[in-house]
Amino acid sequence: MAFLAYHLHWTPADLLGLEHRERRRWVAEVSAINQRMNEG
Repeated sequence: MAFLAYHLHWTPADLLGLEHRERRRWVAEVSAINQRMNEG
């Protein structure tokens, strides 16, 4: 949750409102963006 809060500036309440599967999807999306940025 800290990873998403840091990168997306979401509140703990916003993050807790997501289902676990949805939070994992967002982590994967942010990780992919970071990976692409680090490669370029």
